Amino acid sequence: MASAASTSAGADIASCILPLRVEALGFRAGDVIALDGVSLNVMPGTRNIVLGANGAGKSVLLRLLHGLLAPTSGRLQWHGGDDADVRRAQAMVFQRPVMMRRSVRENIEFALRLVHAADIDKKAAEALELVGLARLADRPARLCSGGEQQRVALARAWALKPEVLFLDEPTASLDPAATRAIEETVNAMHAAGTTIVMTTHDLGQAKRLADRVLFLHHGRLVEDAPAKDFFLQPTSPEAAAFIRGELLW
Repeated sequence: MASAASTSAGADIASCILPLRVEALGFRAGDVIALDGVSLNVMPGTRNIVLGANGAGKSVLLRLLHGLLAPTSGRLQWHGGDDADVRRAQAMVFQRPVMMRRSVRENIEFALRLVHAADIDKKAAEALELVGLARLADRPARLCSGGEQQRVALARAWALKPEVLFLDEPTASLDPAATRAIEETVNAMHAAGTTIVMTTHDLGQAKRLADRVLFLHHGRLVEDAPAKDFFLQPTSPEAAAFIRGELLW
C-alpha cells in the first residue's frame, strides 16, 4: 500500500494539489439541506471511504469536492496549483459510467486527446492493461458488460494520471466477481500513487478498502476516523448502529 508520502500519480503537475481542506461545507437545494457543516481534510496517498446509508449526502459531498457543484456555504481549499491545475489533477468515476459510441480503446484515447496528452497509444494501452481489459480494446464499449464498462471508465480516468480519484458507488450494481475486479483496480491505482475518495454503503467494501472512514448521516459528518478505529470502536451512536446493520433514517 502506498504511504502518505508516496509520489503522486500526477507528478507531471508542478505543484501537488493536496491536501484538500474543507471547512463547514454545506449544500442546500431549496428547502432541502443535503450537506450541513462538513469539515475534513484529504491527505495525499490515502484511501478515504465515505460511508453512510442511502440519502446521507455521500454523492453530494463527492460532487462538491470534485467541483461539479458549488457549495452554498463553507469552502474548499486545495494546497497548490491554480484552477486549471486542480481540474487536471483530479478525475471522477460515476456509479453508471457513460460510454461513447466508440471502441474501448477509443473511449480512453478520446479523453487523452481532450487534454492534449502525448504518447496517446502508449497511455491507453497501459490503462487497459491496468484494468485487465487489453483483450477487449477493439470491442464497442457499449457492448461490454456493466462491470467491464466500469473498468473502462476507471481506465479512462487512470490514463489521465489524476492525483485524486473520486469514485461514486462504483460497484453498486455489480455482481461479486465484477466488484472484486473493480476493487483490485482501485487498489492498483492507489498503489501507483493516486489518492482515493470513494463513496459506498457497503460495510464489507469499506473494511476491505479504507484507510480512513468518513461516516455521513443526514448530511452531517458524524465520524471521521482511521478504518480500524471506526469498525472496532465507533464514537457516535449512529455509526455504531450502522455497523450493527440497523436501519437509519
